[in-house]
Amino acid sequence: MTRRALDWRDLILGLFLVAVATGALWMTRRLPIGSAADMGPGYMPRVVSLALLGFGAFFLLRGARHAGAAIEPVHLRPLLAVLLAVGIFALTAERLGLAIASVLTVLLAGLATRETRPLESIGFAILLSGLAALLFVKVLALPVPLWPR
Repeated sequence: MTRRALDWRDLILGLFLVAVATGALWMTRRLPIGSAADMGPGYMPRVVSLALLGFGAFFLLRGARHAGAAIEPVHLRPLLAVLLAVGIFALTAERLGLAIASVLTVLLAGLATRETRPLESIGFAILLSGLAALLFVKVLALPVPLWPR
């Protein structure tokens, strides 16, 4: 009897997607759905959740059928750098404004890899901050503070 190897990456992704879809379907169960012509508040969450459920089932089946590479160990540096960057943005966007918060976010996210060059990161951070300000404040006219008050 031969043993079939599993692709743990696909299985874990499939389980995650199924769990998120199930949770979203459960949380939106009381929202009226409506129809495609007259969408209720529960229509799009249901559609997206069902799509996620389909993707999750696909990855579960694929993971059970095909052998895959082993899961690599988690590297803490990128994980912590990205989490810190997102957290700093969430805490500083309103107080420091979009321009400064986005520069800090890009610089902190750059710490995720050792290949980051400081001057390139600063230039990239300023460029992205300018583009974010242009998009969110000028084009979309969102009430986001650009600078500290």
